[in-house]
Amino acid sequence: MLVEIANFISLRRHVGKARAAGLSRDVAARVAAAYPDVRLHPASASLLEIDFEGDTAEDLAVCLAAIRALCDAPFDLDGEQHRIELIFAAAVCAAERADEVRLTEEAEAALAEARAGNRAVTHDLVQPGRREVQRLGRELDLAIARNELLIQYQPKVHVRRQEIGSAEALIRWRHPTRGLVLPGDFIPAAEQAHLIDRLTLWTIRQVIADHQRLADRGHDLRLFINISGQLLSDEAFVREACALVGESDAKLGFEITETSVIRDPVGAIANLQIFADSGVVIAIDDYGAGLSSLAYLKQLPARELKIDKLFVTQLTSSNRDPLIVRSTIDLAHALEMEVVAEGVESHAAMALLTVMGCDMVQGFLISRPITLEALETFLSDQRARPAVADARPGLRALATAWARR
Repeated sequence: MLVEIANFISLRRHVGKARAAGLSRDVAARVAAAYPDVRLHPASASLLEIDFEGDTAEDLAVCLAAIRALCDAPFDLDGEQHRIELIFAAAVCAAERADEVRLTEEAEAALAEARAGNRAVTHDLVQPGRREVQRLGRELDLAIARNELLIQYQPKVHVRRQEIGSAEALIRWRHPTRGLVLPGDFIPAAEQAHLIDRLTLWTIRQVIADHQRLADRGHDLRLFINISGQLLSDEAFVREACALVGESDAKLGFEITETSVIRDPVGAIANLQIFADSGVVIAIDDYGAGLSSLAYLKQLPARELKIDKLFVTQLTSSNRDPLIVRSTIDLAHALEMEVVAEGVESHAAMALLTVMGCDMVQGFLISRPITLEALETFLSDQRARPAVADARPGLRALATAWARR
């Protein structure tokens, strides 16, 4: 569970910067007194992380409602009563199949939704049962044939050139009854139902067609596709993917997580080299979120490294995250890789990343994932003006101050 102080800036004006720095600890203290079994971690002055186990997924909803009611009462801040307005977001999964990285990502995605609607949002990752997997598999199989899938693109902007250099392709499912289904809800089922290869090959074909359409309109940029760790050791998939790439003139990139290589390091690294030799740019996704290993990093034929948004979103409110981000940028450059910062949502983060030497940025500050048609419009607009406006003078001063550290 992520608990964010929605009125933090307003409270900081009343109580001062020093006192505001401990607001998340105030919330933590109240929760800990009522629920001593939960694990509490103030992630920043305005954000609190809460971890706990329950007997069923429904226990999360019960706990969330209880904590929300508990924190409705005013807080005593140095003798004054203040209301702390909170936004709640959470993710839940089966303990025996817990993936801490994905659980955190889903909680963060839920927080982004909660901010937009000022409400509590929960993402349920409890693994579906065998029958549910089979049902989703059958529906997804039909969805591919019926063209119910679509691709949205999120641009990556080159910081120094102030232009869009590439974009990440993100698959969506237009379900006839459920509406728009995001990949986190059907990719695990596709992997369990052994449909991930067919789904990814469909994606590659569609992205190649989209690349051709963009090229015909004068937009020359590389499109990146996420590749499941299951496929890195699948020889049949590798052959067919390479054949599709070889038959086209499309400029493609494959994004893989470093942890996905751990399943079969020898086979995965060998097949990634095959992709690289065929002209596909390899990008390491979510770097720093999992079990990052320099032993694997130096062996991967990657030309791009993406810093996980966990570090980027806390860049201007944490003392350690800027150090981690800057050292990661220096490491990647030493290994002759370009660096992409994911999850860039503020001009302040953009200013710091620019000074640190980050090559590219991706996030809601630039654009949300958009359709191909919207991407074409976006690209055309950028021909007339820079993709990212200069940071305000105060933000440039902030960046300069960081450079001196």
